[in-house]
Amino acid sequence: MFSFCPLQGALSESTASQSLLELDGGVKILVDVGWDETFAVEKLRELEKQVPTLSFILLTHATVAHIGAYAHCCKHIPLFSTIPAYATRPVIDLGRTLTQDLYASTPLAATTIPTSSLAEVAYASSQAPSLNPNLLLQPPSPEEITRYFANIQAVQYSQPQQPRSSPFSPDITNLTVTAYNSGRTLGGAIWHIQHGLESIVYAVDWNQGKENVFSGAAWLSGGHGGGGSTEVIEQLRKPTALVCSSRTPDATLSRAKRDEQLLESIKLCIARGGTVLIPVDSSARVLELSYLLEHAWRNEVDNNNNNNETFRDAQLYLAGHNIGSTLKHARSLFEWMDDKIVREFEAAAGGKESHSRGQRGGHHHDHKVAGPFDFKHLRLLERKGQVSWVLKQALEDLEPKGRVILATDSSLEWGFSKEVLKSIAGDARNLVLLTEKPALNENRPSIARTLWEWWKERKDGVATEQTTSGETFEQVYAGGRELEIADASKQALEGNDLSVYQQWLATKQQLQATSHGGSGMTWEAWTDLNDALSDTSTESEESETEQQGKALNISANIKQASRKKVVLNDEDLGVNILIKKRGVYDYEVRGKKGREAMFPAVAQRRRHDEFGDLIRPEDYLRAEEREVADRQETDPAKTKQEDSLGKKRSLIAVNAANKATANSKREKQPARAHSDEPDDASATGAPGNGPQTEEVDELDEEEDAPVLGPAKLVMTTHKMSVNLRIAFVDFSGLHDKRSLHMLIPLIQPRRLVLVAGTEQESQALAADCKKLLSAQLAANSSNESATVDVFTPPVGTFVNASVDTNAWVVKLSDYLAKKLKWQDVNGLGIATITGVLLPGGGFIPSDDPNDEGNKRQKTEEGGSPSSSMALTTVNNDANPRTLPTVDVLPVNLAATATVKAASQPLHAGDLRLADLRRAMLHAGHKAEFRGEGTLLIDETVAVRKSAAGRIELESVALPFAVGPGGGRSLMGGGGGGRGTFYAVREKIYDVLAVVPGA
Repeated sequence: MFSFCPLQGALSESTASQSLLELDGGVKILVDVGWDETFAVEKLRELEKQVPTLSFILLTHATVAHIGAYAHCCKHIPLFSTIPAYATRPVIDLGRTLTQDLYASTPLAATTIPTSSLAEVAYASSQAPSLNPNLLLQPPSPEEITRYFANIQAVQYSQPQQPRSSPFSPDITNLTVTAYNSGRTLGGAIWHIQHGLESIVYAVDWNQGKENVFSGAAWLSGGHGGGGSTEVIEQLRKPTALVCSSRTPDATLSRAKRDEQLLESIKLCIARGGTVLIPVDSSARVLELSYLLEHAWRNEVDNNNNNNETFRDAQLYLAGHNIGSTLKHARSLFEWMDDKIVREFEAAAGGKESHSRGQRGGHHHDHKVAGPFDFKHLRLLERKGQVSWVLKQALEDLEPKGRVILATDSSLEWGFSKEVLKSIAGDARNLVLLTEKPALNENRPSIARTLWEWWKERKDGVATEQTTSGETFEQVYAGGRELEIADASKQALEGNDLSVYQQWLATKQQLQATSHGGSGMTWEAWTDLNDALSDTSTESEESETEQQGKALNISANIKQASRKKVVLNDEDLGVNILIKKRGVYDYEVRGKKGREAMFPAVAQRRRHDEFGDLIRPEDYLRAEEREVADRQETDPAKTKQEDSLGKKRSLIAVNAANKATANSKREKQPARAHSDEPDDASATGAPGNGPQTEEVDELDEEEDAPVLGPAKLVMTTHKMSVNLRIAFVDFSGLHDKRSLHMLIPLIQPRRLVLVAGTEQESQALAADCKKLLSAQLAANSSNESATVDVFTPPVGTFVNASVDTNAWVVKLSDYLAKKLKWQDVNGLGIATITGVLLPGGGFIPSDDPNDEGNKRQKTEEGGSPSSSMALTTVNNDANPRTLPTVDVLPVNLAATATVKAASQPLHAGDLRLADLRRAMLHAGHKAEFRGEGTLLIDETVAVRKSAAGRIELESVALPFAVGPGGGRSLMGGGGGGRGTFYAVREKIYDVLAVVPGA
């Protein structure tokens, strides 16, 4: 049995992907934990209900649409972090940097607490929440995100994996999963799930075509991207169910034309001194775009092209909070990229070695070969101050130079792309170049979606441009339209909102403690609490023994949340009263067990990062520096009073101290671009080196310090006039309709489920695929009325996609089971049986007194039951005593001609003509394909393979047919070509497994 339910992204404009697969025996698999730019926690409600029943998780792509909610679920949904997850190594590494960039860019990613949940816990009318308080959950810290992604199990392509199950999952010992290359993103996966008789292929957002960085999807047997072969690899062929995405680009261009349009659009804009903004994601497609632009600049500038003035004067930037980490991972994952990238890396490595030998030999070489992602022209910007400096320079230049800025994210709702858009929106020389169709949200369209709608409408002026090859493309003028922009910020909680937030945390903690079978805190929870409190300030160690009680939300790991505490009674504290309450020096331990009988000792965990123990610069400030920092932010007298021993510090003071600490850190550390190598700053060309440092520092200091405690989301909207140009070149890397119409009939699924597309796209593709698959099935089965089921389920709806198989449960007698001769064929055990099927385990009597059937019948009549084995189990509730039994034939039936004819050897397996051609060439014969599906050998023997799997051999003088069952019929005679004919027949028999007759 196989049931499928889409949790997000089906029959809608949303790109978020979440799917639930339920197999026989209660095994549930969650594929992808995607989100969209709204970050609405309501979209995860259905997933939260399914968490206690999930067996494991599979992740396909390192994009927000496929992995964006993973860290949120690990932190805020109980038991989710205990579920095993599987992904390829690039998806794990790039997904981690993507998630860290997401939470560092916008407070929206933390998500707000639903108003309904707050209303349930409001314990007094004076503390009732407002209509829309927008209280934020605590976001996962970078350390927590690293830990969550470190728990994901890495898999390799084409290697079957026996997954672990969650603690609350049924047994999955007979289940294997295998990842195959999906193209489009680095490490993207097509998952093949084998469970009993079910063979499921889950393929969402794949790309069959090869690109500059990524190789094509591994559907075809000719290697990455197909290699010209028209046969689907055996592991992905004829699945019982295929889950495929239906979202396709509106217009399909070849890779060369697509790249040319992008570069021509950029060239036209920078030639007139404008700035080009290309919004991109921070982990997946950014690699394709950055590689293309970097090498375009190399080709135009480094090769001394006579027409390179435009590119030589233009500047190229890549902006993202964690973009340096993304590129660092990309430099170590070349084996996951296209073969061309691997060869380029090897050539660069060889060039660097020659350069080093030349230096040791006394010869100096100025030329250094750069690797695929060793950027010479692309400069990295990882701080807001650096982006502001670049935009400021663009406005102040008397002779404007063209600039190209790739900035995260693609929706223009968060990240540096939004800041760049605000700066360049008023100049008609500038250009926003969209590279994928943005999703349409239910509440409010994103900025990128609004710009795309303007481009689609083309109501205002349209500039039709032409590439060097004659292709035309359009740039649309915004024409001064009003664009509404919403800015999100965090504000520390205080007053009534803070009380409601604390009560919500207390209620949540109580519910979780009750669900875990107790109301007390565990020792690990106390340790985490003390670690969290130790980070409050430098004086917090002196107030640790104050009567503070336990924190309200240990389960949510609120290490950077409110430092407010709730007083508990002595019974709740238990033995911890000795260290948590003043003036208590004795505790009754007689009759106690476990931790209650031991003196509590809280071990402070040492804080460290990848470089060793963590050093806090604020601990080493001189006295005058500390006074200056305190005086800038708060009243010294008030600060001294609040920080004295035994006094609680307010959240306002905590935030002020944190801001002062951040400013002091910036005073101590020079600002520069992120670099993976010590000498990489000059290569990346990032502003912040030399005379630019002071300006970048000044801009950085203007940024607001982060709010570390409980906070609420504050949304401010404003409108601005947009006069720039808008262009669209599809760089999404998704499969097109032609690929779907070609590959789905080759895959030959018995059930097809379409997800990840609009209702119109899904219904149109379903109608086309149903016609193609039904026609193919009718041709193969000689049944003109045969059809293939195609499902397009909406979100939250289960569909039964299992295949009806003709299988029965029977028993094998002990004597017959011992006589079976098993043969291994492609990992499966095959044996032929010639016997008689008897109802209820009886035997047919024979006239021969020596018949084994009669002897065992007499034995079993005496009360010794016969053991049995099941050939195929499809009904677990069947009664073994009533199952039919297969036993050996009596002597009088075994000698009949019908039984002898049925005992002939069988040929099992599948012959591929390409393999046969390779084998004949290796044996010294001439073999080539002629016509459609015909292999001609030595110009005398033709081999064909019919749609039904029948292999036909035709010789010049001796035409001959070999069927799947081994039957042969002589259709002619003669002697010419007999040596070649028998050599071909021998090779065919070598490929097929000969299963002897019973």
